[in-house]
Amino acid sequence: MPVNTGDTAWILVSSALVLLMTPGLSLFYGGMARRKNLLSTIMMSFAMMCLVGIIWVLWGYSIGFGSDIGGFLGNLNFFGLSGVGILPSDIYATSVPHLAFMAFQGMFAIITVALITGAVVERIKFSALLVFSAVWVTIVYSPVCHWVWGDGGWLGGIGALDFAGGAVVHINAGVSALALVLLLGRRKGFPRTVMEPNNIPLVAIGAGLLWFGWFGFNAGSSLAADGLAANAFVTTNISAAAAGFTWMMLSWIHRRPSLLGTVTGAVAGLVAITPAAGFVTPMAAIPIGIIVSVISYYAVVLMKEKLGFDDSLDVFAVHGVGGIWGALATGIFTSESVGGVSGLIEGNIGQLGTQVISILVVGAFAFVLTLIIGKLVDITIGLRVSEEEETLGLDIAQHGERAYGGLLR
Repeated sequence: MPVNTGDTAWILVSSALVLLMTPGLSLFYGGMARRKNLLSTIMMSFAMMCLVGIIWVLWGYSIGFGSDIGGFLGNLNFFGLSGVGILPSDIYATSVPHLAFMAFQGMFAIITVALITGAVVERIKFSALLVFSAVWVTIVYSPVCHWVWGDGGWLGGIGALDFAGGAVVHINAGVSALALVLLLGRRKGFPRTVMEPNNIPLVAIGAGLLWFGWFGFNAGSSLAADGLAANAFVTTNISAAAAGFTWMMLSWIHRRPSLLGTVTGAVAGLVAITPAAGFVTPMAAIPIGIIVSVISYYAVVLMKEKLGFDDSLDVFAVHGVGGIWGALATGIFTSESVGGVSGLIEGNIGQLGTQVISILVVGAFAFVLTLIIGKLVDITIGLRVSEEEETLGLDIAQHGERAYGGLLR
């Protein structure tokens, strides 16, 4: 197949947009952390850009998209980008260079691992995070990626729909974050000590970058500059708007219409539309966005106030719960006129059942494997910083820097 210059330009731009989401995430998360942990929180996301960026081109891409082994993972025929060049693949995104498709998928791998960090900021060792992330992207993310998107992957084979990463990215990351929270335990003083965000304007800037980058995340997943990309672009924006407005109303009902709540709601809307963006009509994005804000809002309340889980930045409530709803919503609202598949509303109840299978399987796999990886890291090098380091703050204790003061001398 010849290279299509329009499609190639769109995929390259989309890859850059998705990469920009990780620095955006670092600001979104960093602003919500306490002042003494701002830099360490930002560092986690930037470290993933470096670490996962290397692992992906060495073996991650091959496990995710290499020749199928039993429907569960790819072999290592693409190890070190062997056979991945400037000509299109015969299987994936056949109108753009294979290298462009590989790069686009690599940006997804980077932000998926970075998403997990929000649950464990302010108490995880940086060295432990690096080891955990290297193993996790290899044996959790890459195989799940193959199941859903790889040629011959078993979940894709049974008809599970995931346009841009509801299961592969958000359920995977959200459930894994919850497992790490259980292993690490609560931050010192939680929930008695007030742990206010250090910089809400920073959170808003980060959320804005995420919203902007998400157009590449979802519309880019069409893998062509076409009408499906336009549909995904529009549904993405509508869901984010509906969810942000709904969360604003909820926070107003309970207290005040907070900026932090509004931008969190917008991100939840982006999460929920991710698996559905290329399968549902633009109007379906409105109920998808409204419902995700309601369930994620009360999931935050349930997790922290009722159950006492210290998911620092509500990763499971926003990404895990949002991803689960998004996968279900795809089975409900998917329209044959958009993505060629009918959902529950159009009379195909079987699609909803298939979506439930994908949620249960990916969630269980991610949860169990994350517990095992995290426990092994804890036994060997330790997961958590000392109580003294936690009190001092990870910026100084782990990195020797202050967010508002420069290097520690």
